[in-house]
Amino acid sequence: MTSLTRRELVALLGAGGLVSTARGEAWRPRVLPGVVGLSPASAALGTPLSTEEARSAVWGAVSASVGAASGRKAAALLFRPEDTVGIKVNCLAGRSLSPRVELVEALVNLVAAAGVDRRRIIVFERSSRELRRAGFTIREQGGPYRCVGTDNDYDKLPQDSGAIGSCFARLVSSQCTALISFGVVKDHDLAGVSAGMKNWYGVIHNPNKYHDNGCDPYVADVVRHPYIRDKLRLTVLDGVVGQYHGGPAYRPGSTFELGMVAASTDPVAADLWAWRVIESERARRGLPTLEAAGRPVRFLATAAAHGLGVADPAELKLVTV
Repeated sequence: MTSLTRRELVALLGAGGLVSTARGEAWRPRVLPGVVGLSPASAALGTPLSTEEARSAVWGAVSASVGAASGRKAAALLFRPEDTVGIKVNCLAGRSLSPRVELVEALVNLVAAAGVDRRRIIVFERSSRELRRAGFTIREQGGPYRCVGTDNDYDKLPQDSGAIGSCFARLVSSQCTALISFGVVKDHDLAGVSAGMKNWYGVIHNPNKYHDNGCDPYVADVVRHPYIRDKLRLTVLDGVVGQYHGGPAYRPGSTFELGMVAASTDPVAADLWAWRVIESERARRGLPTLEAAGRPVRFLATAAAHGLGVADPAELKLVTV
């Protein structure tokens, strides 16, 4: 595995920079393929981080992922003041294994540092019930940011993308101009890994249909639809505590303290990092690989083949703050 120094990352950005176009045209940041920013965040299961610890972890990881000197500069690379930014959190496992509220709020503050009006920063999940179970407060309007469940508010007509045919949440299809996946580091009983990419199953009306063959090619097909691919700016992973077995639900006794927050503009690389971390922990505990256990992580190679990011471990570049 290779790594890039902060100086090398800045040089890469200087060579490409932002794809900045005239108002009204598509805009997106230059993705640094394979780069994952890592920042320490030490806390035990169920123990909250302080506001400053959360800010340091999230802003540090995001800054490292784009080679920026500060969180504010990273935010300016990723978001525009006129954006409406949706942060999709994965709250399936409840409070014990969902993105920590304090980390999500640190990310909200980073987005706001780009000049985005807080009324246009939306933390969301597929249901309000799951958000509440994970410790979030539902706010349709007002507050430091909006926090809502999509609650079956889907487009009336399905969209095709590869092997899927699904109605997307209207919040994703027609309201947000920029998207962030905020997942956790955990295994999955069918897909092998559920981190940042599979989180997007939560924006289609029929995810139950797409779990055959380890969710492959379906995870990649959801993410490569223009509603997500053209808007996805960032993946953030709460890796303070990970789960190496029994996912995607929370399984007591199968968690481990990883002590990291990860971020990447490359969604495939982010999941590749999570996969390697989970495999390492399984090996340490004498468990078989995910492939040997009958749940190989197939969808990452498919996603890479569609140009969504880097799935080759030799090309994974980790930048630790």
